[in-house]
Amino acid sequence: MFIGAIGCEPLQLARVHLEHSHSLEVYQQHGGYASLRKVLTSMSPDDVISEVKKSALRGRGGAGFPTGMKWSFVPKDSPKPKYVVCNADESEPGTFKDRYLMERDPHLLIEGMLIAAYALGAKTNYIYTRGEYRYLIDIMDRALEEARAAGLLGAKILGTEFSSEVYTHTGAGAYICGEETALLSSLEGLRGHPRMKPPFPAVSGLYASPTVVNNVETLTAVPDIIRMGGEAYQRLGTEKSGGTKLWSVSGHVNRPGVYELPMGYDDMEKFIMEDCGGMLGGKQLKAVIPGGSSVYIMRADQIIGKDVRMDYEGLVAGGSSVGSGGFIVMNETVDIFESTKNLTEFYKHESCGWCTPCREGTDWLVKVFKRIANGGGRPEDVQLMLDLCDNIEGKSFCPLGDAASWPIQSAIKRFPEDFRKHLMVNGQN
Repeated sequence: MFIGAIGCEPLQLARVHLEHSHSLEVYQQHGGYASLRKVLTSMSPDDVISEVKKSALRGRGGAGFPTGMKWSFVPKDSPKPKYVVCNADESEPGTFKDRYLMERDPHLLIEGMLIAAYALGAKTNYIYTRGEYRYLIDIMDRALEEARAAGLLGAKILGTEFSSEVYTHTGAGAYICGEETALLSSLEGLRGHPRMKPPFPAVSGLYASPTVVNNVETLTAVPDIIRMGGEAYQRLGTEKSGGTKLWSVSGHVNRPGVYELPMGYDDMEKFIMEDCGGMLGGKQLKAVIPGGSSVYIMRADQIIGKDVRMDYEGLVAGGSSVGSGGFIVMNETVDIFESTKNLTEFYKHESCGWCTPCREGTDWLVKVFKRIANGGGRPEDVQLMLDLCDNIEGKSFCPLGDAASWPIQSAIKRFPEDFRKHLMVNGQN
């Protein structure tokens, strides 16, 4: 398992190889909490937000919304308490970068959250972790205790007038709680159902109060932005996508792992064939899902010789998107019909059941996939699946309905041969 940076100096992965990297002592020995001290002693909350805006940091959870702009939406004059919530509900298939950050460098997340809390005036903050990551709560709680004992968390942090607390909370393993409003409902003790927007969480979020929800990777980028300055951080990437990005690489490559690349890394083929050690067993590349299971799958001929740039704009131009950075590589032995069937079963199982298009649509899609897999395929089934996807996409209550449709639509469009061979009727297509 590879964990490190390619094409840049490591930032968020700078300490993960150190012995006892999870401890406060090691974190401070390597510059930890210096950025928090800087903002508390020499920067105003507006200064912090300004630096994050200059950095061109975009939300690393999948949506890619500019982080500084999101922070600036929080009303300064609200009489209600403000909250920073870390979305650590890393449930997207193929994505595991946040787990490494919390496991090996938990104080980086705490520092990032405290800087965000200072910028927004939040006194209470939460780390919401998926149920399957329960062991990470123990790691985070120990780190929070260390920070609290050292005067880095709680009342009068570092001897200043700023006070703020961070608490951990575990979900019950529901994929829907990766959607920020469903996460907030769960955090309040309610069932994890998404909420209507507007109002957006920045105005009416946790307990109907102004709330910023960012994921682990986003918040752990903040200390480096403060240390380097927003403009310097932006220059590591592109004009619209600053800094570095973590990619969770899995599948048929010789060196799977967590990779840190500069935004705008300009050759996906090189990344797979050289940086990730090439294809496992010397087999041919067939497909890549570059951003977690809910983004468009890419054919090998969309990658080989195409210089696909690995950032938000570059991957859209290449035919997919960054998503959560779950980079899944598949070789020539993979049946895309079967892999898409597996993903569809996941989305059906994880549908919260709140709205009809997603609840019923994913159930019918699984039924069609299973009938085809059991030998009952019909030539018109491809169009039937596309029609079912059309009845879900853009019509469900939250974007996770779209996420269930896109893998099927792209797989049918780009790998029709893998679907066609399952739709033989009396020896004919």
